[in-house]
Amino acid sequence: MTTGTDTAAPAVLPAAAPVPAGEVRESAPPPAPRPAAPPARAAGRPARQPLRALGRRLRSLSVRSAAILALLAVWETAPRLGLADPTFLPPVSEVAAAWWELLRNGQLGRHTWASLVRSFGGFGIAVVVAVPLGLLIGWYRPVAALLGPLLEVFRNTAALALLPVFVLLLGIGETSKVSIVVYACVWPILLNTISAVGNADPTLVRLARSMDLSTPRLFQKVILPASVPAVFTGIRLAGAVSILVLVAAEMIGAKAGLGYLINASQFNFAIPQMYAGIVTISAIGVAFNQLLVTIERRLSTWRVPS
Repeated sequence: MTTGTDTAAPAVLPAAAPVPAGEVRESAPPPAPRPAAPPARAAGRPARQPLRALGRRLRSLSVRSAAILALLAVWETAPRLGLADPTFLPPVSEVAAAWWELLRNGQLGRHTWASLVRSFGGFGIAVVVAVPLGLLIGWYRPVAALLGPLLEVFRNTAALALLPVFVLLLGIGETSKVSIVVYACVWPILLNTISAVGNADPTLVRLARSMDLSTPRLFQKVILPASVPAVFTGIRLAGAVSILVLVAAEMIGAKAGLGYLINASQFNFAIPQMYAGIVTISAIGVAFNQLLVTIERRLSTWRVPS
Protein backbone atom coordinates (compact mmCIF):
# COMPACT_ATOMS: atom_id res chain seq x y z
CA MET A 1 0.00 0.00 0.00
CA THR A 2 1.38 3.33 -1.00
CA THR A 3 0.89 6.65 0.65
CA GLY A 4 0.15 9.88 -1.01
CA THR A 5 3.68 11.23 -0.72
CA ASP A 6 6.57 9.33 -2.27
CA THR A 7 9.81 9.40 -0.31
CA ALA A 8 13.01 9.80 -2.33
CA ALA A 9 15.23 6.78 -2.17
CA PRO A 10 18.64 7.43 -0.59
CA ALA A 11 21.52 7.72 -3.05
CA VAL A 12 23.62 4.62 -3.21
CA LEU A 13 27.40 5.39 -3.19
CA PRO A 14 29.61 3.10 -5.17
CA ALA A 15 31.50 0.71 -2.98
CA ALA A 16 35.27 1.18 -2.79
CA ALA A 17 37.22 -1.35 -4.68
CA PRO A 18 38.65 -3.99 -2.41
CA VAL A 19 42.38 -3.79 -1.75
CA PRO A 20 44.12 -7.02 -2.54
CA ALA A 21 46.01 -8.67 0.27
CA GLY A 22 49.61 -7.58 0.53
CA GLU A 23 49.05 -4.21 -1.13
CA VAL A 24 48.96 -0.85 0.57
CA ARG A 25 46.85 1.82 -0.91
CA GLU A 26 48.94 4.94 -1.60
CA SER A 27 47.46 8.10 -0.24
CA ALA A 28 47.94 11.41 -1.97
CA PRO A 29 50.95 13.30 -0.60
CA PRO A 30 50.15 16.36 1.46
CA PRO A 31 50.68 19.65 -0.32
CA ALA A 32 54.16 21.08 0.11
CA PRO A 33 54.28 24.06 2.46
CA ARG A 34 54.82 27.35 0.75
CA PRO A 35 58.07 29.11 1.62
CA ALA A 36 57.61 31.99 3.92
CA ALA A 37 57.67 35.20 2.01
CA PRO A 38 60.45 37.57 3.04
CA PRO A 39 59.27 40.52 5.04
CA ALA A 40 58.35 43.28 2.71
CA ARG A 41 60.65 46.25 2.92
CA ALA A 42 58.90 49.46 3.48
CA ALA A 43 58.58 51.39 0.27
CA GLY A 44 60.93 54.34 0.00
CA ARG A 45 63.24 53.15 2.82
CA PRO A 46 66.41 51.71 1.25
CA ALA A 47 69.04 49.85 3.28
CA ARG A 48 70.97 52.42 5.25
CA GLN A 49 73.40 50.23 7.19
CA PRO A 50 76.35 50.63 4.73
CA LEU A 51 75.74 54.37 4.55
CA ARG A 52 75.69 54.69 8.32
CA ALA A 53 78.93 52.68 8.64
CA LEU A 54 80.56 54.87 6.01
CA GLY A 55 79.36 57.98 7.82
CA ARG A 56 80.84 56.78 11.11
CA ARG A 57 84.18 56.07 9.45
CA LEU A 58 84.25 59.47 7.80
CA ARG A 59 83.45 61.21 11.09
CA SER A 60 86.16 59.26 12.90
CA LEU A 61 88.68 60.08 10.17
CA SER A 62 87.75 63.76 10.23
CA VAL A 63 88.16 63.93 14.02
CA ARG A 64 91.55 62.23 13.89
CA SER A 65 92.87 64.40 11.07
CA ALA A 66 91.45 67.72 12.27
CA ALA A 67 94.49 68.67 14.35
CA ILE A 68 96.94 67.70 11.58
CA LEU A 69 94.98 69.66 8.99
CA ALA A 70 94.90 72.66 11.32
CA LEU A 71 98.68 72.43 11.80
CA LEU A 72 99.24 72.29 8.04
CA ALA A 73 96.95 75.27 7.53
CA VAL A 74 98.82 77.33 10.11
CA TRP A 75 102.16 76.23 8.63
CA GLU A 76 101.03 77.35 5.18
CA THR A 77 99.50 80.68 6.14
CA ALA A 78 101.88 81.90 8.85
CA PRO A 79 104.89 82.50 6.54
CA ARG A 80 102.69 84.02 3.84
CA LEU A 81 101.07 86.46 6.26
CA GLY A 82 104.41 87.53 7.72
CA LEU A 83 103.83 85.85 11.08
CA ALA A 84 107.01 83.79 10.56
CA ASP A 85 110.12 84.35 8.49
CA PRO A 86 109.63 82.32 5.27
CA THR A 87 113.41 82.00 4.96
CA PHE A 88 113.60 79.82 8.07
CA LEU A 89 110.03 78.45 8.01
CA PRO A 90 108.93 78.06 4.39
CA PRO A 91 105.27 77.28 3.64
CA VAL A 92 104.30 73.64 3.67
CA SER A 93 103.65 73.75 -0.07
CA GLU A 94 107.34 74.55 -0.69
CA VAL A 95 108.35 71.74 1.66
CA ALA A 96 106.07 69.35 -0.25
CA ALA A 97 107.64 70.45 -3.54
CA ALA A 98 111.13 69.88 -2.13
CA TRP A 99 110.09 66.47 -0.80
CA TRP A 100 108.77 65.46 -4.22
CA GLU A 101 111.98 66.63 -5.90
CA LEU A 102 114.09 64.59 -3.47
CA LEU A 103 111.88 61.58 -4.14
CA ARG A 104 112.07 62.05 -7.89
CA ASN A 105 115.85 62.29 -8.10
CA GLY A 106 116.32 59.29 -5.79
CA GLN A 107 118.03 61.05 -2.88
CA LEU A 108 115.13 60.57 -0.47
CA GLY A 109 114.89 56.86 -1.20
CA ARG A 110 118.64 56.34 -0.75
CA HIS A 111 118.83 58.21 2.56
CA THR A 112 115.62 56.61 3.88
CA TRP A 113 116.83 53.10 3.07
CA ALA A 114 120.16 53.69 4.83
CA SER A 115 118.40 54.93 7.97
CA LEU A 116 115.85 52.11 7.99
CA VAL A 117 118.51 49.41 7.73
CA ARG A 118 120.46 50.85 10.66
CA SER A 119 117.42 51.64 12.79
CA PHE A 120 115.53 48.37 12.29
CA GLY A 121 118.72 46.34 12.56
CA GLY A 122 119.58 47.81 15.95
CA PHE A 123 115.95 47.62 17.07
CA GLY A 124 115.71 43.93 16.16
CA ILE A 125 118.91 43.09 18.01
CA ALA A 126 117.65 44.95 21.07
CA VAL A 127 114.36 43.01 21.09
CA VAL A 128 116.14 39.66 20.75
CA VAL A 129 118.51 40.51 23.62
CA ALA A 130 116.27 42.46 26.00
CA VAL A 131 113.13 40.29 26.12
CA PRO A 132 114.82 37.01 27.22
CA LEU A 133 117.13 38.90 29.58
CA GLY A 134 114.16 40.71 31.11
CA LEU A 135 112.30 37.43 31.61
CA LEU A 136 115.37 35.93 33.28
CA ILE A 137 115.95 38.89 35.60
CA GLY A 138 112.27 39.25 36.46
CA TRP A 139 111.81 35.56 37.32
CA TYR A 140 115.01 34.64 39.14
CA ARG A 141 115.75 36.83 42.14
CA PRO A 142 119.46 35.92 42.43
CA VAL A 143 120.02 37.15 38.86
CA ALA A 144 118.13 40.37 39.67
CA ALA A 145 120.22 40.91 42.80
CA LEU A 146 123.43 40.37 40.83
CA LEU A 147 122.66 42.54 37.79
CA GLY A 148 120.41 45.14 39.45
CA PRO A 149 123.13 47.66 40.47
CA LEU A 150 124.82 47.42 37.06
CA LEU A 151 121.54 48.04 35.28
CA GLU A 152 120.81 51.07 37.45
CA VAL A 153 124.16 52.63 36.48
CA PHE A 154 123.78 52.20 32.72
CA ARG A 155 120.08 52.89 32.37
CA ASN A 156 120.56 56.36 33.85
CA THR A 157 123.31 57.18 31.33
CA ALA A 158 121.91 58.81 28.20
CA ALA A 159 122.72 57.09 24.93
CA LEU A 160 123.73 60.34 23.23
CA ALA A 161 126.20 61.02 26.04
CA LEU A 162 127.97 57.76 25.14
CA LEU A 163 127.91 58.43 21.39
CA PRO A 164 131.49 59.80 21.33
CA VAL A 165 132.62 56.68 23.20
CA PHE A 166 131.00 54.42 20.60
CA VAL A 167 132.61 56.42 17.81
CA LEU A 168 136.06 56.24 19.43
CA LEU A 169 135.83 52.52 20.12
CA LEU A 170 134.01 51.35 16.97
CA GLY A 171 134.79 54.07 14.44
CA ILE A 172 132.37 56.14 12.38
CA GLY A 173 131.17 53.23 10.27
CA GLU A 174 127.98 51.22 10.46
CA THR A 175 128.98 49.32 13.60
CA SER A 176 128.97 52.34 15.87
CA LYS A 177 125.60 53.57 14.58
CA VAL A 178 123.88 50.20 14.97
CA SER A 179 125.49 49.73 18.40
CA ILE A 180 124.23 53.06 19.73
CA VAL A 181 120.71 52.15 18.53
CA VAL A 182 120.93 48.79 20.30
CA TYR A 183 122.08 50.45 23.52
CA ALA A 184 119.28 53.03 23.43
CA CYS A 185 116.55 50.48 22.61
CA VAL A 186 117.53 47.83 25.16
CA TRP A 187 116.50 49.78 28.25
CA PRO A 188 112.80 50.45 27.57
CA ILE A 189 112.24 46.84 26.53
CA LEU A 190 114.30 45.38 29.37
CA LEU A 191 112.73 47.43 32.16
CA ASN A 192 109.17 46.88 30.95
CA THR A 193 109.76 43.14 30.62
CA ILE A 194 111.17 42.90 34.15
CA SER A 195 108.17 44.85 35.48
CA ALA A 196 105.73 42.66 33.55
CA VAL A 197 107.15 39.43 34.96
CA GLY A 198 107.20 40.82 38.49
CA ASN A 199 103.57 41.93 38.24
CA ALA A 200 102.22 38.61 36.97
CA ASP A 201 99.09 37.45 38.81
CA PRO A 202 100.34 35.32 41.75
CA THR A 203 97.06 33.38 41.85
CA LEU A 204 97.57 32.17 38.29
CA VAL A 205 101.19 31.31 39.04
CA ARG A 206 100.22 29.24 42.11
CA LEU A 207 97.47 27.53 40.13
CA ALA A 208 99.91 26.64 37.37
CA ARG A 209 102.40 25.28 39.90
CA SER A 210 99.68 23.18 41.52
CA MET A 211 99.14 21.56 38.12
CA ASP A 212 102.83 20.53 38.07
CA LEU A 213 103.63 22.64 35.00
CA SER A 214 107.29 22.85 34.14
CA THR A 215 109.00 26.25 34.05
CA PRO A 216 108.94 26.50 30.21
CA ARG A 217 105.24 25.61 30.15
CA LEU A 218 104.59 28.08 32.97
CA PHE A 219 106.21 30.84 30.92
CA GLN A 220 104.29 29.79 27.82
CA LYS A 221 100.86 29.54 29.42
CA VAL A 222 100.92 32.19 32.15
CA ILE A 223 103.88 34.58 32.20
CA LEU A 224 104.21 35.44 28.51
CA PRO A 225 100.48 36.07 27.82
CA ALA A 226 100.23 38.27 30.91
CA SER A 227 103.40 40.16 29.95
CA VAL A 228 102.45 41.02 26.36
CA PRO A 229 100.91 44.49 27.03
CA ALA A 230 103.78 45.76 29.17
CA VAL A 231 106.46 44.26 26.92
CA PHE A 232 104.93 45.88 23.84
CA THR A 233 104.79 49.20 25.62
CA GLY A 234 108.57 48.99 25.98
CA ILE A 235 108.92 47.83 22.37
CA ARG A 236 106.91 50.80 21.10
CA LEU A 237 109.04 53.19 23.15
CA ALA A 238 112.15 51.54 21.78
CA GLY A 239 110.83 51.92 18.23
CA ALA A 240 110.61 55.69 18.66
CA VAL A 241 114.01 55.84 20.38
CA SER A 242 115.68 53.86 17.59
CA ILE A 243 114.83 56.52 15.01
CA LEU A 244 115.64 59.52 17.18
CA VAL A 245 119.03 58.24 18.35
CA LEU A 246 119.98 57.14 14.84
CA VAL A 247 119.27 60.58 13.40
CA ALA A 248 121.59 62.13 15.99
CA ALA A 249 124.27 59.54 15.22
CA GLU A 250 124.00 60.21 11.48
CA MET A 251 124.47 63.91 12.05
CA ILE A 252 127.90 63.30 13.57
CA GLY A 253 129.48 61.00 11.05
CA ALA A 254 127.67 59.54 8.05
CA LYS A 255 127.56 59.83 4.29
CA ALA A 256 123.96 58.70 3.91
CA GLY A 257 120.80 58.67 6.01
CA LEU A 258 118.03 61.03 6.95
CA GLY A 259 120.14 62.56 9.72
CA TYR A 260 122.87 63.26 7.20
CA LEU A 261 120.29 64.76 4.80
CA ILE A 262 118.95 67.12 7.47
CA ASN A 263 122.42 68.18 8.58
CA ALA A 264 123.72 68.70 5.05
CA SER A 265 120.62 70.67 4.06
CA GLN A 266 121.10 72.94 7.05
CA PHE A 267 124.74 73.64 6.17
CA ASN A 268 123.83 74.31 2.53
CA PHE A 269 120.91 76.50 3.61
CA ALA A 270 118.47 74.29 1.73
CA ILE A 271 115.75 74.82 4.31
CA PRO A 272 112.83 73.16 2.43
CA GLN A 273 114.93 70.00 1.98
CA MET A 274 115.74 70.05 5.67
CA TYR A 275 112.05 70.14 6.61
CA ALA A 276 111.35 67.42 4.02
CA GLY A 277 113.77 65.15 5.87
CA ILE A 278 112.14 65.95 9.22
CA VAL A 279 108.65 65.20 7.85
CA THR A 280 109.92 61.88 6.46
CA ILE A 281 111.27 60.88 9.87
CA SER A 282 107.93 61.72 11.49
CA ALA A 283 106.02 59.67 8.91
CA ILE A 284 108.31 56.68 9.43
CA GLY A 285 107.84 56.89 13.20
CA VAL A 286 104.04 57.01 12.94
CA ALA A 287 103.93 54.08 10.49
CA PHE A 288 106.30 51.99 12.62
CA ASN A 289 104.25 52.64 15.75
CA GLN A 290 101.03 51.61 13.98
CA LEU A 291 102.71 48.40 12.84
CA LEU A 292 103.70 47.57 16.41
CA VAL A 293 100.18 48.35 17.65
CA THR A 294 98.73 45.94 15.06
CA ILE A 295 101.12 43.18 16.10
CA GLU A 296 100.26 43.74 19.77
CA ARG A 297 96.54 43.40 19.02
CA ARG A 298 97.14 40.15 17.16
CA LEU A 299 99.07 38.74 20.11
CA SER A 300 96.49 39.97 22.64
CA THR A 301 93.34 38.53 21.05
CA TRP A 302 92.80 36.34 24.14
CA ARG A 303 92.22 39.40 26.35
CA VAL A 304 88.67 40.27 27.32
CA PRO A 305 87.87 43.80 26.13
CA SER A 306 87.18 46.21 28.95
